[in-house]
Amino acid sequence: MRKISLLFGLILTSTIGLKAQYNNLFIPDTLSGTEFNLNIKDTFAQVVASGNQTITGGINGKFWGPTLFFNKGEVVHMNVKNNLNDSTTLHWHGMHLPAVMDGGPHQIIPPGTLWQPFWKVENLAATYWYHPHLHEMTMEQITKGIGGLIIVRDSVESALPLPRTYGIDDIPLVLTDRDFGTDNQLVEVPYGDSMLTNFTLRAQYNVPAQVVRFRVLNGAIERSYNLGFSDSRNFYVIASDGGLLTAPVALNRYVIHAGERIEILVDCSADSGKSIDLKAYNSTLAQNVAGGDVFPNGPFVNYLARKDFNILHLNIGAATSNAITQIPTSLVSITPHLAANANLTRYLTINDTNIAGITGAAFLINHKLFDINYNNYDVPLNNTEIWEIKSTSNFGHPFHIHDVEFNILSVNGAAPAAAQAGWKDVVFVPAQTTVKFIAKFDDFADALHPFMYHCHISLHEDEGMMGQFIVTETSTGLSKTTAESHDFSLYPNPGKDKLFIAFNESNPSVYYISILNITGKAVRMLPQPEWQNGIDISTLSSGVYFLQLTDGKTKIVTTKKFIKD
Repeated sequence: MRKISLLFGLILTSTIGLKAQYNNLFIPDTLSGTEFNLNIKDTFAQVVASGNQTITGGINGKFWGPTLFFNKGEVVHMNVKNNLNDSTTLHWHGMHLPAVMDGGPHQIIPPGTLWQPFWKVENLAATYWYHPHLHEMTMEQITKGIGGLIIVRDSVESALPLPRTYGIDDIPLVLTDRDFGTDNQLVEVPYGDSMLTNFTLRAQYNVPAQVVRFRVLNGAIERSYNLGFSDSRNFYVIASDGGLLTAPVALNRYVIHAGERIEILVDCSADSGKSIDLKAYNSTLAQNVAGGDVFPNGPFVNYLARKDFNILHLNIGAATSNAITQIPTSLVSITPHLAANANLTRYLTINDTNIAGITGAAFLINHKLFDINYNNYDVPLNNTEIWEIKSTSNFGHPFHIHDVEFNILSVNGAAPAAAQAGWKDVVFVPAQTTVKFIAKFDDFADALHPFMYHCHISLHEDEGMMGQFIVTETSTGLSKTTAESHDFSLYPNPGKDKLFIAFNESNPSVYYISILNITGKAVRMLPQPEWQNGIDISTLSSGVYFLQLTDGKTKIVTTKKFIKD
């Protein structure tokens, strides 16, 4: 099983006596506007140059998915069709949006079902992403290549002299690694032997001799990457997970952990005709950091463990017209949350334990495995909170929280590094270390659907290193409205194109609509739908269906039958 993987690893890391054979970097297609059609499917691709094609999972393509462009302030509508053989979810990582739209483990999309979330884009300009979040199957589905990037634009970022021509001087880089069996099929393991950049083995790309922007996502199952260039040149970090920094931060190394994003500028103005490599200098990682842990055998053994290897070979050509040739000295103003304004501090622990059925140590948050039916925290709406995470674990973990972007207050009592001082939704918690961050939960109270927090190492998440919280509206609570007050009828029935809802009450609150076929299977899921303009049923096959409506005040579910002509 590892014969072909070892060969890839040797080609990736060898710099002596071999002329490297590169493959052109795949650049994901783009979608923009306010309505997005995403088809999640089982497929296959020629990932390895020769031999069998690899069975993959993709969104609108053979692997990965399109890069979605959002504009801050617009309302975006997503039409997510699950054409996998398994159920899935699609989580909008980093997006500030209602919990029922978030795509966590509770928003399960069965095979053949269309899920239609929508939300107003409130996020700052930055690089976000979307990926499956089905509990106990996240690792499997991400391994197949399901996911994609989101780029948010806003007026502040657009006014800055930054590269932003996608695929030319603004390049998306999704970093991950995979293990291939002798039949070229993906093996579901925490670490792979082969580096993949945008799902491309031994990737190369042509960039112009000017300032180039790279949007880097660590999309690995587990591995961290110590980024640097082969000539040790400085690069400039301009953005973290959730937005631009106040000014570029010059570095020649940056360790990026699973789920994190950074945007960097690289000045190639004087390099026309040259080649350089973006590398992972992972030989310097410690044993307790993912990618630095070396195992002699077992499921975690891998060729790339604590080694330096290439991520991307860059060939530098002529500059484009209107090229950006200078690194800006300043970017945006950031008004961080202040510790003095915190309503409370929550204390969390990360610890190791041994649990039957889990290979090696299990990693827990608050000494408890995730229970999808148990709510860990009620967070009052508009609370500003400090989350203090104390690790007694012997391994470092990237901690991710849904719903909010936060500011890191301290890492073992010290202020965060400059490149970590902006808006974040993933923070690395080193072994035997305490990290504090501060966030404000200023929207989206929902007594039914929780948000998640978890380690973003997919294996750990699937094994239960996760918790959940509900944002609560403490002033009113649930209405005592009786079930009769939200009765309704459907028309026209039978119908052909649109189905309308007639309520016998004023100002009804519609929380969720599901459309089920005659067998009781959900074929369409509409969270907090815009029902006033009718429900589109034009694509449904003729037959009998049931509309299930969840009332927003009482959370009572009512079912009505209708016929599609």
